[in-house]
Amino acid sequence: MKLRMFISIVMVVSLLVGCSSGTTNNESETKDTDNQETIKIRFSHVSTPTSLKGVATEKFAELVEEKTDGAVKVEVYPSSQLYGDNDELDALIAGNVEMINPSVSKLVKLDKRWQYTDMPFLFQSTEHVYDFFDSDLGKVLLESDRLIDNGIIGLTFWANGFKNFSNDKQEISSPEDFKGMKFRTQAGNVIESQFRALGAGATTIPWGETYSALQQGVADGAEVTADLMSSANFHEVQEHLTISEHGRLDLAVLVNKEFWEGLPDDIRDQINEALEEATEYERQLALEFNDKSIQELKDGGMKVKELSSEEKEKLEQALQPVYDEFREEITPELIDGIKGLAQ
Repeated sequence: MKLRMFISIVMVVSLLVGCSSGTTNNESETKDTDNQETIKIRFSHVSTPTSLKGVATEKFAELVEEKTDGAVKVEVYPSSQLYGDNDELDALIAGNVEMINPSVSKLVKLDKRWQYTDMPFLFQSTEHVYDFFDSDLGKVLLESDRLIDNGIIGLTFWANGFKNFSNDKQEISSPEDFKGMKFRTQAGNVIESQFRALGAGATTIPWGETYSALQQGVADGAEVTADLMSSANFHEVQEHLTISEHGRLDLAVLVNKEFWEGLPDDIRDQINEALEEATEYERQLALEFNDKSIQELKDGGMKVKELSSEEKEKLEQALQPVYDEFREEITPELIDGIKGLAQ
C-alpha cells in the first residue's frame, strides 16, 4: 500500500512539473512572437560611422525608434559591412536590404538624367542645391517610373557637399595644371569627359580602395568632398587641395518598393516624419562637416588653394565641351530647370 501511495505521489509531482514547464514554454513562445512583430529595416551604407552619412543615418535610426515607440528598428550597417559601392543598389532591388543612401550617381545605370550631379559648375551655391532637392524637378527624379519599375522608391535627397580636387603633384589653379595627371573617380561618363576636357586621365576605383591607390601612386589625385577626404585621412597621401566646388556629391535615400508599400499606413507616416527631421538635421550637419573637414585637412598639412571667381570662370569655360556632349542625354529640361532655380 505504501509503495502504491509513493508511486501515486511521484506521478502527481511529475504532472505538476510538466504543467509548469509547459506554461514556461508558452510564455517564451509569446515573447518570441512579440519580438517578431518588431519591424526591422536593414540600412546599408559604405561610409564610416563617424562620417556625415554615418552620423545622419544613426540619427534617422534613433528618430524612427522614437516616433514608432519601438515598433520599428533600423539596423544600420556602415563601412560596406553588408554591401559595397558596386552592389548595394542591386541588393536593394533584390530585397536583401530595405534602405540605402548611395551617391546619386549610382542611379545613372537606371536613368541617365542622374548624371546631372557631375555636370561641372551646374550649381552656384548650397542654397541653390537645396532648392533643387525640394523642387518639383527633384521629385520628378525621385518618383520616376524608371526607379519604380526596378522596385525602388526615392524618399528624399541628403546633402554631402561640393566636390573639390586633391593631388600629390602640384597646386591646381588653372585648366593647364591638370594635364598629365590621373584622378581617382567614381564610374561615370560625365566625369571621364570632364577630365578628358582638362587633359587628365580618370581611373575608376571603389571608395574603400582609394586611400591605398593614392598611397601607391595608382592615381595622382581625386575629386570628392572635403568630408570624405578628411574621414579617409587624405592628408597622409595628398599634398594639395583645391577648393573648386565644381560638382556635387549628394545622396538619395532609397527604399525597397515592396517593403515600403507593405507597411501599415501609420507606420509609414511615422517613418516619413522621422526622415523629414533627419533630413533637416543632415543638411545642416553637411555644412558644419565641410568647414570642419577643410580645417582638419589644413591642420594635417595639406596646402589649400581656393579658386578665385576668375579662376573658376576659366575652369568652367574649359569644361564647356561636357555640356555639348551630355545636354541632350541629361535633357535640356533638367539642366535648364536647375540653372533657372538660381535666378
